[in-house]
Amino acid sequence: MPGSRSDSRGIVDAPELFARVHFRRREPAEPLRPYLEHYWLIDWDLTEPFASHVVPHPSVNIVFQRYERTRDFGEVAGIGLGLFTHRLEGRGRVCGVQFRPGGFRPFLPGRPVSELTGRRVPLAEVFPGRSAAPPAILEPEAENARVAALDAFFLALTPQPDPQAERAMDMADRIRKDRTIRRVDELAEASGLSVRSAQRLFAAYVGVSPKWVILRYRIHEALEHAETGAATDWAALAAELGYSDQAHLVRDFTARVGVPPTAYAQARPVGGASP
Repeated sequence: MPGSRSDSRGIVDAPELFARVHFRRREPAEPLRPYLEHYWLIDWDLTEPFASHVVPHPSVNIVFQRYERTRDFGEVAGIGLGLFTHRLEGRGRVCGVQFRPGGFRPFLPGRPVSELTGRRVPLAEVFPGRSAAPPAILEPEAENARVAALDAFFLALTPQPDPQAERAMDMADRIRKDRTIRRVDELAEASGLSVRSAQRLFAAYVGVSPKWVILRYRIHEALEHAETGAATDWAALAAELGYSDQAHLVRDFTARVGVPPTAYAQARPVGGASP
């Protein structure tokens, strides 16, 4: 939930990350909540390098970053298609913003979000005239001050209400919460759209296809099961998640995480990723 780190979906080996960095999530200001999932703040001071791995959400992120021996910078991270690996070393700080799937488009009306998919673009290229990394966001030691600066920055971007964005966000949220949505035609029918209209909507407002979102959220669920280290009936879980058989789940999980789910689960202590 926002304000905590207990929801670790998508983070590979979450306990290892939490043991090495100070990680927390915070809610944005009320007017921003229809569009933003949460802020995520990370600080670290490491004696040796550490590589973090994330199976990305179907979300655009804006990330303000500070590292030793580099200038502060900000960038817009479109939806990552593969496993995202980031090397942390020395001291550093990140203030990130995760948008709801479909929630970024109101901040950049007129441009399909798919233009950013698989890309990381300097903030100033996407929002000309905006500082690449406002000092008010990265400099304060006080967490509340950073959150206030993030609120001020995004409120100043004046997101434009858009019924189509709301529709895309509602559909993506339905996929995340409703396991019975396993196919695009089911999602489209439940939303009163044709399959083609749903695909066009997701390309313009989410950045990936509805099928991609369905599969990504199901992989997050499988990863969450594997994180517990407990015995899992993978064939039964594959059926629950809408895979035709266990082999398809194993192939998808291995392609995204790098190892099969059984091997990943065996390396986890029973009890899982709860901090």
